[in-house]
Amino acid sequence: MMDSPEAEASTHSERREDPAPSTSNTSGQGQDGPAKPKKASLKRTKGQPTNAKAKKHKKATVSRPAQLGYTVHQGEDMLLVISSSTSQYDGSAWTLPKKGRKKKKLTKGKVKAKQIKKKKKKTVRAMPKPANMPVPKEKEESDLVVPQKAADHRWAQSLPEEVLISIFQMVVIQDGAVPFLCRAGRVCRLWNAAASSPVLWRKVTVGHCWIASGKSQLPQTEKKIKDTFNWLAQNRFSQLRDFSLLHWSKNATYAVKVVAQFCPHLRSLKLFECTGLTAAAFQTLALHGQSLQSLNLQYSEFQVEGLLKYLEKHGSQIKQMLFTHGQKNDKLLTALTRGNCPDLEFLEVNTKLDSKDCELPVCIQALQMACPKLKTFRMLNVRPLHKTLRNDGADSTLGFPLLEELCIATASFSYMTDKDLMDILFGSTRLRVLDLRGCSRITPSGLTTLPCLGLECLFWGQYFSSKVALPSPKKGLHMVTQKWSQTLQQLDIANHLFSGEDLEMAMSHLANATEADTLRSLNLSGTRITPPALRPVIGQMSALSYLNISSCRYLPRGLKRIYHGQEDIRQLLDKLE
Repeated sequence: MMDSPEAEASTHSERREDPAPSTSNTSGQGQDGPAKPKKASLKRTKGQPTNAKAKKHKKATVSRPAQLGYTVHQGEDMLLVISSSTSQYDGSAWTLPKKGRKKKKLTKGKVKAKQIKKKKKKTVRAMPKPANMPVPKEKEESDLVVPQKAADHRWAQSLPEEVLISIFQMVVIQDGAVPFLCRAGRVCRLWNAAASSPVLWRKVTVGHCWIASGKSQLPQTEKKIKDTFNWLAQNRFSQLRDFSLLHWSKNATYAVKVVAQFCPHLRSLKLFECTGLTAAAFQTLALHGQSLQSLNLQYSEFQVEGLLKYLEKHGSQIKQMLFTHGQKNDKLLTALTRGNCPDLEFLEVNTKLDSKDCELPVCIQALQMACPKLKTFRMLNVRPLHKTLRNDGADSTLGFPLLEELCIATASFSYMTDKDLMDILFGSTRLRVLDLRGCSRITPSGLTTLPCLGLECLFWGQYFSSKVALPSPKKGLHMVTQKWSQTLQQLDIANHLFSGEDLEMAMSHLANATEADTLRSLNLSGTRITPPALRPVIGQMSALSYLNISSCRYLPRGLKRIYHGQEDIRQLLDKLE
């Protein structure tokens, strides 16, 4: 690679531009036999004027560039900058080989200069040095510089592998294992050993592979994808816990089968916007995925019948289930109400914001009996339609006793009423997060009757489009803040039409909390909040770091914005006073 015609041409050009030898700038690299003086003189004077030697010497001195201290090598996906002063890579493929032709064609003057220089060095070393003779400055500098150069290039070899693994771990947490570890393993042997550590490959996310989303793959590209994925599964995924596959329109079934076969510790499988998933993938999970606990199939197309068969036999090990609302996918919710996943703790059903058909019939009583261990229940942009059990004698008397989060948020109109909310949460005493954005029919009196006493987050903002009519004004917000004033950390009541007096009473309950202030986020956008009502809550709540008072008509025009940070909010307090 280094003996290319271009390299040889550059070597000859350097040889022709070499200045006349002198004893002051000769190098000490080896000695060769004396060259023929007649040939050398003929080559120098043939076809040139008498003063060509001086002109040539001047030209070479001015135009010859300084020698670089590094070498740049280009790989497949990166540039490597390697210092040429190091001895770590001597004789390897990373450095340029030494040119032998330059040594053989040294002139007689150069050889003599080398011999004279060596003799001078020997003479200086043999001379006795008096005790009071000062050490030359050049000698001091050379003695100090040489050991530093010898030690600088050894830092990579002396670096412990455990330290390098810890550095890689921080990168993996931020950017993911792929493709960083694949590229880092090609740098050197130490990096390859560190990047191959199974600890770094416990969570892997694979996105687009050599091709953009939606474009067709050539047979060669498809084979390369499969071979690479198979190699990763066999050599890197032995301790894989969480695996995510994103935007795969082809080979999704192959990827799931390979991961299930070679990853016995797989706990979480996420397939986001993937298509073409067949029943064979779920069959392989049934045979090898004994540790699987979480299935995330959001916005993916898969064979529902294959997943239903898997849940019938192995649904008892599933604790988390996420899928997108659709005509076929709704059968999964029916399977859950039949008791196929009795240990389910996390359930999320969502759909896109621009979806037209967002109504999802669900029997809450049947779900409460089938999944009594449910801790998180989310229905994002989906309007649940409550169904009743056919058998009146079989009803749930416990509800969701372990439920900690309920989310029924929507950007459109919601049919949720106080009674529907109570049917879901009548036994949920541990509820901490309640998301009712878009639920305009819920009233403050309905919230105060809930059995949960330690609510931390209440999201109740109204985010309607222009086509939806705003609800009528409500009263009683102060009852909500009075009940949870000691525990509320986040409160969102955006675009609610509470009166100014009601808002002032509600903010006073938050400001007069007896325990340490816990409120960190407050969204009052589009409300009728006034400066007297806002001033006490800002002054008392020192932990408040987010405040949204945009589009509030009763505040001065220059103050209507979003405030981030405690210092920014303190400046607002000074302006309100």
